[in-house]
Amino acid sequence: MPSSSSSSAQQARQALAGQLREIREDAGLTGDELAEAAGWHGRSKVSKIESGARPISAEDLRAWCRVCGVPPERTNELLAARGEAAGMWTDSRRINRAGLRAAQKGVRPIFDRATSVRTYEPRMIPGLLQTADYATAVLTAVQQRHNVQADDLSAAVQERLARQAILRQPGRTFAFLLEESALRYRLYGREILQAQLAHLESITRLPSVSLGIVPLGAPRAHSPHAAPVEGFTMFDDEMVSVELVSGHLQLTQKWEIALYAERFAAFANIAAYGAQARRLIAAAKEAD
Repeated sequence: MPSSSSSSAQQARQALAGQLREIREDAGLTGDELAEAAGWHGRSKVSKIESGARPISAEDLRAWCRVCGVPPERTNELLAARGEAAGMWTDSRRINRAGLRAAQKGVRPIFDRATSVRTYEPRMIPGLLQTADYATAVLTAVQQRHNVQADDLSAAVQERLARQAILRQPGRTFAFLLEESALRYRLYGREILQAQLAHLESITRLPSVSLGIVPLGAPRAHSPHAAPVEGFTMFDDEMVSVELVSGHLQLTQKWEIALYAERFAAFANIAAYGAQARRLIAAAKEAD
């Protein structure tokens, strides 16, 4: 499973870089000749792009293709590959650059389009299930961690809570799998957690929502795919969003989506549901 931006996103950049190098070589050009024809200063820009150390801009890619005589159809394919690679990884500083509310609003179309949403979370309560106080605590931590200057915390919380309306829209299904530890971590204080756990109990009764809790003592020894991993959300079978410390990965390759689906199924097989899940939530509430 990817654990940093250097996995899938870097692989995609490297694949594109390799194609660009082949295109230059097939055109019979050296790096210096390509740079001169494109109006760039020195060969270092070409070598950095070809090594994957520097992502290529759309403008530079068009210039590369023009100089090397690449047909328009092939140029468009390369531009699409560049766009996919660039869209895979977004660092946390960029996500919150325009403020917390803009970051929350930016992901809403992804949720609005999906008819099936599957979320696994090992550490905390997912955004679609958060109370106002829990969401406020989460976003306050984000604001402090990334030094977000915009004074829009309240608006960001309201945007996150408004997104939760999709849980009650017909024609949609939501499956949440939480590690039991996510019920017990007191990240934001006991009172906030108590209210959040009470809200979770009510969520288990929504007809469109499946909430499973993976017990701390769940049998994992015979399931190679059931070891805890980073939190992720699957949108239909089209995309997986993975939240990491430094940013977000958005994966769209079929083989990657299949890997996460396999993990989700493994967690689902050892999770507790319904009355059993509510007992685990109640036990977390009663813990000192």
